[in-house]
Amino acid sequence: MGIGVEISAQHEGDVLIVRMDGRLDASTTPVVEKKLAKLLESSQKMVVDFTDVGYLSSAGMRLLLSMTKKMQAKEGQIAFFAMSEDVLEIIKMAGFERILKIFNTKNEALKAIK
Repeated sequence: MGIGVEISAQHEGDVLIVRMDGRLDASTTPVVEKKLAKLLESSQKMVVDFTDVGYLSSAGMRLLLSMTKKMQAKEGQIAFFAMSEDVLEIIKMAGFERILKIFNTKNEALKAIK
């Protein structure tokens, strides 16, 4: 795994599944934000797979919040799933679990935004 974050996306019905692999920190977040902005424009429903995200900084958290607000502004839906204990702990310390839709599995996330 390199220093950056790999992002892949595929449609499952009308939902875009985005998979991230790497660290969401101050150096990677701007690049990720650009890639995700394009994906957000073309999608009303998105679920983001955090299985391979090992670290989340405050810059990464701002990105998740920004993504959520952009989706809400266009009446879309976004959910996150498979966050590690470490990543979830960071989100809970910030109180963001009340704002972000976070699920354990892809199926739970998909059901929540159908």
